[in-house]
Amino acid sequence: MYIYYSSTGSISMKDFISIATFTYPNEYAILQHLLEREGISYFFENETMISVFPFYSNALGGINLKIHIKDKLRVLEIIDELNNDSHLRIV
Repeated sequence: MYIYYSSTGSISMKDFISIATFTYPNEYAILQHLLEREGISYFFENETMISVFPFYSNALGGINLKIHIKDKLRVLEIIDELNNDSHLRIV
């Protein structure tokens, strides 16, 4: 089992869920900035592999945004705000 360290201490990886999937890293750059600004614990699964081998994206199932279960509602709000209340869109 992996342990992720956030500003609030260690968090078990079993407490993380997939909330969104992206094909390429450039699709979530703004979202990543907003999550960091909010202090939300997250990571992008398959990010490094797809950055090195972009054509593996479909084979690996894309880049999964994993967040801690306690942040689910706030992350969904942030994604919704980006898609509906902004000229910026999550691809």
